[in-house]
Order: sequence, then C-alpha cells, then structure tokens
Amino acid sequence: MTIALEEICTFIVELARPHEIGEIAGAARRIIPIVGGTVVGARLSGKILNVGADWQSMEGDRLAHLDARYAVETNDGALIEVSSQGLRHMSTDVARRIASGEAVDPGSYYMRTLIRLQCGDPRYGWVNESLFLATGGKSGTTVRLAVYRVG
Repeated sequence: MTIALEEICTFIVELARPHEIGEIAGAARRIIPIVGGTVVGARLSGKILNVGADWQSMEGDRLAHLDARYAVETNDGALIEVSSQGLRHMSTDVARRIASGEAVDPGSYYMRTLIRLQCGDPRYGWVNESLFLATGGKSGTTVRLAVYRVG
C-alpha cells in the first residue's frame, strides 16, 4: 500500500504582532493572532477569517512547536474549521533573518504541519474524511502553506 499526496490549495495566512507570554516549563510561549488571508486552489478557495491564532512554544530560537486554529470561508459560503499542528526549525542565522522581516527561501529551513479540516456543509464533506499535510514558510507577517490531501 502506498501513500499519495494530492495538492489541494495554498493558504496565505496574515498574522498580527505576537503576544509574548514568557517561559513556561522550559519553553518560551507566544500567541500569534491570525487576522486574515486567502486560500487559492482547484478544490478549495476562499478567505481566512479574522478569528484564531497560532499558540507557539519555542525551544531556543531554532525550534518552534506550532499549534494553530482558525477558519476559512469558501468562495461559495461554507465555513471550514482549520486545526494545524507542526514544527518549524532553522539555523540561528535564518531565525534572525526571519525575525528581522527578511524574505528567506523556505527551502533553507523545515516547516511542516498536520492539518485537520472540518466542515458541516455537505459540499465539503470530503474534508472531514481526509488528513492534510502542509509545507511552507514565513515572510514578514505572512505564512504561505502548500496544502496536500493524504491519499
């Protein structure tokens, strides 16, 4: 049995200024509000709503544990809940460059997430029966994720 990946869409997620919580149990914690964005793709398109956040735990300045929840409104009016957990790690130099707002090639670091999509609209019932993986990167206040359905 093999696993196939089907490209579904691209999420372009707009972020607000992080809220730094401080260190808890050896990890720096922060909340990054998700304030909008777009979803573009053959099977899924729409806008990211101004609801949700990424609750991050940072181990040093190189490893981030990502835990985001937000919502998408499709172009035809359905609402989809997004739950995403992942990892981002990079060299100290790349972390410094990203923190300064510089556009850094996503191929120079690792960012992967496991995404669950849920929707009550029957037109999008297929998202409830699938797992999704994403790869991406951050540039300034935007995160771009290429989203794939695991088949």
